[in-house]
Amino acid sequence: MARYIDVHPENPQPRVIEQLVALLKDDALIALPTDSGYALVSRLDNHAGKDRILNIRDLDDKHHFTLLCKDFSQLGQFVKVDNHVFRSVKGVTPGPYTFVLEATREVPRRLMHPKKKTVGVRIPDHAIVHALVDAMGEPLMASTLILPGEEEPRSMGWDIKEELDHLVEAVVEAGECPATPTTVVDYSDGTPVVVRRGAGDPDRFEA
Repeated sequence: MARYIDVHPENPQPRVIEQLVALLKDDALIALPTDSGYALVSRLDNHAGKDRILNIRDLDDKHHFTLLCKDFSQLGQFVKVDNHVFRSVKGVTPGPYTFVLEATREVPRRLMHPKKKTVGVRIPDHAIVHALVDAMGEPLMASTLILPGEEEPRSMGWDIKEELDHLVEAVVEAGECPATPTTVVDYSDGTPVVVRRGAGDPDRFEA
Protein backbone atom coordinates (compact mmCIF):
# COMPACT_ATOMS: atom_id res chain seq x y z
CA MET A 1 0.00 0.00 0.00
CA ALA A 2 1.15 3.52 -0.80
CA ARG A 3 2.00 5.86 2.03
CA TYR A 4 -0.27 8.92 2.17
CA ILE A 5 1.85 11.89 3.21
CA ASP A 6 0.44 15.30 4.12
CA VAL A 7 2.66 18.26 3.20
CA HIS A 8 1.92 21.95 3.69
CA PRO A 9 1.45 23.39 0.18
CA GLU A 10 3.25 26.68 0.87
CA ASN A 11 5.65 25.87 3.72
CA PRO A 12 6.65 22.20 3.34
CA GLN A 13 7.74 20.70 6.65
CA PRO A 14 11.49 19.88 6.50
CA ARG A 15 11.02 16.55 8.30
CA VAL A 16 8.42 15.47 5.74
CA ILE A 17 10.65 16.51 2.86
CA GLU A 18 13.39 14.38 4.47
CA GLN A 19 10.99 11.41 4.50
CA LEU A 20 10.28 11.89 0.79
CA VAL A 21 14.00 12.17 -0.01
CA ALA A 22 14.63 8.91 1.84
CA LEU A 23 11.88 7.20 -0.15
CA LEU A 24 13.21 8.51 -3.46
CA LYS A 25 16.75 7.40 -2.63
CA ASP A 26 15.29 3.96 -1.94
CA ASP A 27 13.93 3.97 -5.53
CA ALA A 28 10.34 4.85 -4.64
CA LEU A 29 7.86 6.09 -7.22
CA ILE A 30 5.90 9.04 -5.80
CA ALA A 31 2.76 10.86 -6.94
CA LEU A 32 3.63 14.53 -6.40
CA PRO A 33 1.47 17.65 -6.81
CA THR A 34 2.79 20.40 -9.07
CA ASP A 35 1.48 23.68 -10.49
CA SER A 36 -0.12 21.73 -13.36
CA GLY A 37 -1.61 18.60 -11.84
CA TYR A 38 0.05 15.60 -10.23
CA ALA A 39 3.18 13.99 -11.65
CA LEU A 40 4.80 10.60 -11.14
CA VAL A 41 8.38 11.21 -9.99
CA SER A 42 11.50 9.22 -9.16
CA ARG A 43 15.20 9.92 -8.81
CA LEU A 44 17.31 10.05 -11.95
CA ASP A 45 19.22 6.87 -11.10
CA ASN A 46 16.11 4.80 -10.47
CA HIS A 47 16.53 2.36 -13.36
CA ALA A 48 13.10 0.78 -12.89
CA GLY A 49 11.33 4.13 -12.51
CA LYS A 50 11.03 4.82 -16.23
CA ASP A 51 9.44 1.47 -17.05
CA ARG A 52 7.08 1.68 -14.08
CA ILE A 53 5.82 5.07 -15.26
CA LEU A 54 5.42 3.85 -18.84
CA ASN A 55 3.42 0.86 -17.58
CA ILE A 56 1.13 2.95 -15.36
CA ARG A 57 0.46 5.43 -18.16
CA ASP A 58 0.44 2.81 -20.94
CA LEU A 59 3.03 4.70 -23.02
CA ASP A 60 5.79 3.55 -25.38
CA ASP A 61 9.49 4.32 -25.07
CA LYS A 62 9.22 7.37 -27.35
CA HIS A 63 7.53 9.30 -24.55
CA HIS A 64 9.44 12.42 -23.54
CA PHE A 65 10.25 12.34 -19.85
CA THR A 66 10.67 15.60 -17.99
CA LEU A 67 13.31 16.70 -15.52
CA LEU A 68 11.85 18.83 -12.72
CA CYS A 69 14.55 21.40 -11.95
CA LYS A 70 15.09 23.76 -9.03
CA ASP A 71 16.22 26.77 -11.05
CA PHE A 72 17.66 27.86 -14.36
CA SER A 73 21.21 27.15 -13.28
CA GLN A 74 20.36 23.50 -12.65
CA LEU A 75 18.31 23.25 -15.83
CA GLY A 76 21.31 24.47 -17.84
CA GLN A 77 23.40 21.50 -16.66
CA PHE A 78 21.05 19.00 -18.30
CA VAL A 79 20.05 20.61 -21.61
CA LYS A 80 21.79 22.76 -24.22
CA VAL A 81 20.42 26.31 -24.17
CA ASP A 82 21.57 29.05 -26.56
CA ASN A 83 20.97 32.76 -25.91
CA HIS A 84 17.71 32.91 -27.86
CA VAL A 85 16.21 29.93 -26.06
CA PHE A 86 17.56 31.20 -22.74
CA ARG A 87 15.64 34.46 -23.06
CA SER A 88 12.43 32.72 -24.09
CA VAL A 89 12.54 30.10 -21.35
CA LYS A 90 13.72 32.50 -18.65
CA GLY A 91 10.77 34.78 -19.36
CA VAL A 92 8.16 32.17 -18.36
CA THR A 93 9.85 30.23 -15.57
CA PRO A 94 9.02 29.16 -12.99
CA GLY A 95 5.65 28.24 -14.43
CA PRO A 96 3.51 25.63 -16.21
CA TYR A 97 5.72 25.09 -19.25
CA THR A 98 7.78 22.09 -20.38
CA PHE A 99 10.59 22.64 -22.89
CA VAL A 100 12.01 19.88 -25.08
CA LEU A 101 15.71 20.49 -25.68
CA GLU A 102 18.86 18.60 -26.66
CA ALA A 103 20.16 16.74 -23.62
CA THR A 104 23.68 17.05 -22.25
CA ARG A 105 25.81 14.13 -21.06
CA GLU A 106 24.43 14.68 -17.56
CA VAL A 107 21.14 13.07 -18.62
CA PRO A 108 21.04 9.25 -18.42
CA ARG A 109 20.63 7.88 -21.96
CA ARG A 110 17.59 5.84 -20.98
CA LEU A 111 15.73 9.11 -20.22
CA MET A 112 16.47 10.69 -23.60
CA HIS A 113 14.22 10.35 -26.62
CA PRO A 114 15.70 7.28 -28.39
CA LYS A 115 16.21 9.05 -31.73
CA LYS A 116 16.37 12.78 -31.02
CA LYS A 117 18.50 12.59 -27.83
CA THR A 118 16.25 15.21 -26.30
CA VAL A 119 14.56 15.51 -22.92
CA GLY A 120 11.85 17.67 -21.40
CA VAL A 121 12.77 20.17 -18.68
CA ARG A 122 10.76 22.48 -16.50
CA ILE A 123 10.88 24.63 -13.38
CA PRO A 124 7.51 24.34 -11.63
CA ASP A 125 6.05 27.18 -9.59
CA HIS A 126 5.31 24.95 -6.61
CA ALA A 127 6.85 25.10 -3.13
CA ILE A 128 6.83 21.33 -2.50
CA VAL A 129 8.60 20.56 -5.77
CA HIS A 130 11.22 23.24 -5.08
CA ALA A 131 11.86 21.95 -1.56
CA LEU A 132 12.13 18.33 -2.70
CA VAL A 133 14.41 19.00 -5.67
CA ASP A 134 16.59 21.24 -3.50
CA ALA A 135 16.89 18.55 -0.84
CA MET A 136 17.70 15.89 -3.46
CA GLY A 137 20.43 18.05 -4.97
CA GLU A 138 19.40 16.98 -8.49
CA PRO A 139 16.35 17.11 -10.77
CA LEU A 140 13.57 14.56 -10.49
CA MET A 141 12.52 12.36 -13.38
CA ALA A 142 8.84 13.05 -13.96
CA SER A 143 5.82 12.42 -16.13
CA THR A 144 2.40 14.05 -15.83
CA LEU A 145 -0.06 11.72 -14.09
CA ILE A 146 -2.54 11.30 -16.94
CA LEU A 147 -3.94 7.79 -16.83
CA PRO A 148 -4.86 5.75 -19.92
CA GLY A 149 -8.07 6.97 -21.54
CA GLU A 150 -7.93 10.33 -19.74
CA GLU A 151 -6.94 13.77 -21.05
CA GLU A 152 -6.34 15.73 -17.84
CA PRO A 153 -3.86 15.09 -15.02
CA ARG A 154 -5.14 13.87 -11.68
CA SER A 155 -5.51 16.70 -9.15
CA MET A 156 -6.61 15.06 -5.88
CA GLY A 157 -4.33 13.00 -3.68
CA TRP A 158 -7.04 10.75 -2.20
CA ASP A 159 -8.22 9.88 -5.70
CA ILE A 160 -4.71 8.83 -6.73
CA LYS A 161 -4.23 6.83 -3.52
CA GLU A 162 -7.40 4.90 -4.29
CA GLU A 163 -6.44 4.23 -7.93
CA LEU A 164 -2.69 3.59 -7.67
CA ASP A 165 -2.41 2.22 -4.14
CA HIS A 166 -0.31 -0.81 -5.15
CA LEU A 167 1.56 0.85 -8.02
CA VAL A 168 3.38 3.68 -6.21
CA GLU A 169 5.15 3.89 -2.86
CA ALA A 170 3.74 7.26 -1.76
CA VAL A 171 1.12 9.88 -2.59
CA VAL A 172 1.76 13.44 -1.42
CA GLU A 173 -1.36 15.27 -0.24
CA ALA A 174 -1.30 19.08 -0.29
CA GLY A 175 -4.86 19.99 -1.23
CA GLU A 176 -6.29 20.10 -4.72
CA CYS A 177 -3.90 21.28 -7.44
CA PRO A 178 -4.69 22.55 -10.97
CA ALA A 179 -5.90 19.90 -13.40
CA THR A 180 -4.41 21.43 -16.55
CA PRO A 181 -1.11 20.02 -17.84
CA THR A 182 1.86 22.12 -18.90
CA THR A 183 2.19 23.76 -22.26
CA VAL A 184 4.93 21.82 -24.09
CA VAL A 185 7.29 23.70 -26.40
CA ASP A 186 9.75 21.73 -28.55
CA TYR A 187 12.99 23.63 -29.20
CA SER A 188 14.93 20.62 -30.46
CA ASP A 189 15.27 22.10 -33.97
CA GLY A 190 16.13 25.59 -32.73
CA THR A 191 12.71 27.15 -33.28
CA PRO A 192 9.71 26.79 -30.95
CA VAL A 193 6.98 24.31 -31.84
CA VAL A 194 4.02 24.09 -29.46
CA VAL A 195 3.22 20.38 -29.22
CA ARG A 196 0.70 20.67 -26.40
CA ARG A 197 -1.38 23.69 -25.41
CA GLY A 198 -1.85 23.67 -21.66
CA ALA A 199 -1.80 25.91 -18.61
CA GLY A 200 0.97 28.20 -19.89
CA ASP A 201 0.06 30.81 -22.53
CA PRO A 202 1.29 29.31 -25.83
CA ASP A 203 0.83 32.47 -27.91
CA ARG A 204 4.30 33.83 -27.20
CA PHE A 205 5.81 30.69 -28.80
CA GLU A 206 3.60 30.62 -31.89
CA ALA A 207 4.31 32.68 -35.00
